[in-house]
Amino acid sequence: MLDRLTLEDWKGETYAPLHRVGHVRARHSAEIASSPIGIGFEKLDRFAFDPSEVYDWVAQAGVKWARIQSGWSRTETEPGVYHWEWLDDVVDSLLRRGVQPWICLCYGNGLYDELAAKMFGATGYPPIRTDEQRTAWRRYVTALVRRYAGDGRVRWFEVWNEADGIWSWKTGVNGAEYGEFVKETAAAIRAGAPEAKVIGGATWCGGYQWLNDVFATGAASVMDALSFHAYEPDETAQYERMRALRRLCDHYHPSLPLIQGETGTQSRSDGHGALRGCAWTPVRQAKYLSRHLVSHLLHGVMFTSYFCCLDLIESLGSPSSEHVGYFGVLSGQFNDRNQAVGPYTPKPSFRTLQTLASVFGTPYRLADRPHYFRRTASARLNRQQDHVEDIVKGCLTHEDGSFGIVYWCPTPVLSTSYDATTTLELLHAEGQRLMLVDLLDGGVHELPESCRETLGHGLTLLKELPLRDYPLLLTVGDFVQWERER
Repeated sequence: MLDRLTLEDWKGETYAPLHRVGHVRARHSAEIASSPIGIGFEKLDRFAFDPSEVYDWVAQAGVKWARIQSGWSRTETEPGVYHWEWLDDVVDSLLRRGVQPWICLCYGNGLYDELAAKMFGATGYPPIRTDEQRTAWRRYVTALVRRYAGDGRVRWFEVWNEADGIWSWKTGVNGAEYGEFVKETAAAIRAGAPEAKVIGGATWCGGYQWLNDVFATGAASVMDALSFHAYEPDETAQYERMRALRRLCDHYHPSLPLIQGETGTQSRSDGHGALRGCAWTPVRQAKYLSRHLVSHLLHGVMFTSYFCCLDLIESLGSPSSEHVGYFGVLSGQFNDRNQAVGPYTPKPSFRTLQTLASVFGTPYRLADRPHYFRRTASARLNRQQDHVEDIVKGCLTHEDGSFGIVYWCPTPVLSTSYDATTTLELLHAEGQRLMLVDLLDGGVHELPESCRETLGHGLTLLKELPLRDYPLLLTVGDFVQWERER
């Protein structure tokens, strides 16, 4: 059923003059060997939802990574005694479905901190103020990593969450303090399993001074990756930030990979949490998801995670029914304890995530192939096409010689709906089939003869090629797995 959802169902628009012949085949996570596409599975440390109702949905989306939170206060409810049952279930249930969990080590614990005891889930209070807190934290981290990395179930462990935000580092945001905490936690991680991987950062704004203070402590040398979060309507605002993060990493720790750990937005305007109050709709959420995740992949992140799998309570204090965040790719209900419960309904963004997971679930590399976007007069628009400098574009190549060119026009997602055309000259091998894939709804389209002109020596001119405000993928050869419409 989800494969049959199209933009026409959501928007009442057509894609003339293209001819839709099929759709990207949705692939279960277990069918995909590796992929850079992930989903947020956070807040189980605070009993935010019943995961047993959501595991199969996550696997149907085809994602390969799921970010979970370790939940110190949920796991250690009496000193030195760890109740792993809930976390065992989460880790093992995801793995059985072909999804790799990675664990964010957070938050505090009221057993050792009277301030943390007053906060829902002990959020925001790092265990750094007393020797007792530090010792208890190290002991907990080592035990957790030994349990989940010792047998290879989990490899990647992230140190805290958004420590550059006062809501998450209530002792007062301090890069040097966090850097020392990363080093201390990394030692505890490797005491549990020497082969475990350490992720630092989880930075929400990427302030250069804060991160430079972190790295100046020597913390970069104990990291295996740096993670960042991205909550902005305009994905292009992140491009210089990603380049800047790359440059700073290269100065302190060359080739340190980047991970995008949280990005997402609401599907309606009355939600609580980041980007609240903006003119969000289900379709705009889907456009945001596609534009942001593809942007991260074009900038070479190791993997990127969408926040989150379902609509949840967003309050960092006591949970309240007034504080629902509509970030999920699934919508559901809430019980009298403000926990999300099913039955769940997929939003348009679910199909978008499913499409990206399938397309990027086949090994590829970023490698340019000869192509040239150019501007010309458009009969369809009755004007000159827009400047090609405004188009975001990238090229992806498979080992079999097939490739894809992804492109879109990053107009303001909250105030415009963009539908135009562009012109492309493309060099490809004779006989390679050209198709256009809509990454929003997974539709696969044939290019009509009227828009194609052979220029000779393998060069094809594509005229009136659709240009939208979300990624389209021009495929050459068998770049994607798709099925014909019935």
